[in-house]
Amino acid sequence: MTVSQTTRRYPRLKAPKSAVVAWKNSDQREVSRVATIALGGLFIQTKNPPKTGSMIQLLIVTPRGYLRTRASVRNVIAGEGMGVAIVSMDPEDRAKLDVWLKQLAGLEGSATKRG
Repeated sequence: MTVSQTTRRYPRLKAPKSAVVAWKNSDQREVSRVATIALGGLFIQTKNPPKTGSMIQLLIVTPRGYLRTRASVRNVIAGEGMGVAIVSMDPEDRAKLDVWLKQLAGLEGSATKRG
């Protein structure tokens, strides 16, 4: 199955330029820019991503504060970054993420209308 045929549970949104994430695993610690984000995961820009299947801890910076989560590296694009799936998150952090994503979706929708 190709990427274009993949169906997603949650719609991806382009992250604002200010969106960053601190992530770590047993071997690495890095702060990276977020390219796209959804309730189920995100694409993190990094030149040196861990291997597919690796577990990482994330600290996502949002206008509502920091969100802590654990994620699994699902795919790696060499030299560009990694797609990660959120595997666990506190309910209150998930609620904050949901509110932020709804705000981003509203901004994206209004930009499209101005078009």
